Amino acid sequence: EDPHPAAPAAAARLAACVVELCAGQQADTALESRAPHEVTLAEVLAVAEAKTGALLGCACAVGALYAGADEEEVRALDAFGRQAGMAFQLIDDVIGIWGDPERTGKPAGADLAARKKSLPVVAALTSGTPAAAELAELYARPHQEGEEERATVAVERAGGRDWAQSQAADRMAQAVHELSRAVPDPAAAGGLLALAEFVTRRTS
Repeated sequence: EDPHPAAPAAAARLAACVVELCAGQQADTALESRAPHEVTLAEVLAVAEAKTGALLGCACAVGALYAGADEEEVRALDAFGRQAGMAFQLIDDVIGIWGDPERTGKPAGADLAARKKSLPVVAALTSGTPAAAELAELYARPHQEGEEERATVAVERAGGRDWAQSQAADRMAQAVHELSRAVPDPAAAGGLLALAEFVTRRTS
């Protein structure tokens, strides 16, 4: 049993996070079984927040509790973690399509070949562009050898890559704003600011 006075509140946050993660995974699994044109951007954003966002938010909030932060600071650090987690997922999805195979350890276009409904893909599919129609046609049938490049180009032309990178930057700006509310001193926030820097600049 953890004797720390913050233990009960931390345990409650961890339990709530597990529930949110499970709900997010269930929603993610349900999305994968649906036709591409049936999936909305709001739905995939909600899944990302319930999984990656919730996990990082919980980690930051629990750390804040054990450090003796007040409730407002805990909420701000939870919000920081959630926004940083969303930025992480957006960049991760970009890397899943355009990342260097030597750095990622995965073949180029592996996510597209698997017909994953990642954030850049759904942004592209819902863009209403000619490239979106081409991508929808590809996603409506099983993957065929050599189609990865065509799908990659379609996602980019439909604006999926630009949208994801712009969203990641916006989310990280929101994260840094929340962090400044909880930890106004940049020197004290150094480790978390370094995390923000890593999230937005990583390539694998």
